This record gives sequence, structure tokens and C-alpha cells, in this order.
Amino acid sequence: MDDSLTIRHQADPYADTSVPDAHQDTFSKTYLGFWIYLMTDCLLFASLFTTYAVLHNSTFGGPSSRDLFDLTTAFTETMILLVSSVTCGLAVLASLKNKTTQVIIWLLVTFLLGISFLAMELTEFSHMVQEGHSWKQSAFLSAFFTLVGTHGLHVAIGLIWLLVTVAQIYFSKITADTFRRLVLFSLFWHFLDVIWIFIFSFVYLLGVI
Repeated sequence: MDDSLTIRHQADPYADTSVPDAHQDTFSKTYLGFWIYLMTDCLLFASLFTTYAVLHNSTFGGPSSRDLFDLTTAFTETMILLVSSVTCGLAVLASLKNKTTQVIIWLLVTFLLGISFLAMELTEFSHMVQEGHSWKQSAFLSAFFTLVGTHGLHVAIGLIWLLVTVAQIYFSKITADTFRRLVLFSLFWHFLDVIWIFIFSFVYLLGVI
């Protein structure tokens, strides 16, 4: 029994797995389309990383990354996002066992971790702006706020998507459609994790060395 038939059987033990799944072609096309979207997002972030690499020394007489970045805060944000990626993966695993309650619980834990990460990032931005170090001060800060802020915007969109997914699973249980949406959300969330690791390493870690 292949993976798609296994998922069908787990979602509906009485489903006839001897015939092709009508949802399989839709799942494959959606999966491919989403990977294409992620590749375009990779190009977006690659351009932002390149811009930051070119401009990170253009401080216009203002503070540099060594003066502004708090590695402890950035590391805490990294650990929060990594743990949220684990809980998101646990939600997908629970969905394969058709455990709706566990899926919802793990997704809500992922949401709490994601909102904590976003709150820390916004606090960091607010603190820098209040001290007079906004995106207007230098090319370095413009590149920094644009890169990190774009990632933060993606996280915010992901959190909204997560809540919609939770609502769909709560009302419709684990079906072919809700499973597909959960898998796509999981891919998106893991993608944001990978991007943040690059930000932490390239922006924060190298910025204070």
C-alpha cells in the first residue's frame, strides 16, 4: 500500500483503497505548485541577503551591528522557532494517525511559540526605533529592517494560516483536503525556520564577531 492509500485508510478506515484516489492528482499539483512558490520566495530572500551583504557596512556614521545586536535575544528567538518547527512536525505525525485532538493541540503550541517569536522580534524593532536607530538612519539599518521584517511578515501570515488550518481540522476532522493543507502549512513553516537560521548566522552571529 503506497503512502497516499495509507493516508486514506488512516483518515477513513472504511475507504476503498483498491481504487485510485481522486484527490491524489490535486494533491500532487498543489504540492508542486507550492514548491514553485517556495522557490520564488527563496529568490526574494536571496536578493534581500545580497542587499544586506552589500550594505551592512554602510552605517553613515551611525551604530554598526556590533553596537545594536543582542545575540542572546537572537539565540532565544532561534530556539523558539526551532521548537515550533518540531511541534508542527508532531502535528503532521498525529494527523497520519488520525488523532484530531493531538493535531489541534500541537498546532496551538506551534502558534504560541510563533507568536512569542514575533513578539520578541517586534520588541527588538521597537527598542531600536525608540533609541533613534530606525530604518531611516542608514543603508545598513534599511537593509536589516527589510530583511528581518520580511521574514517577520511571513511568520505573521503563517500564524493566520495556522489558525485557519486549526479551524478547518476542528470542524472537518482529518480528511484528504485538511491533510493536504496541513502538509503545505508544515512545508511553509519549516521553510521559515531555514530562512531564520540563515538570518541568525549571517546577520546576527557574524554581525557581532
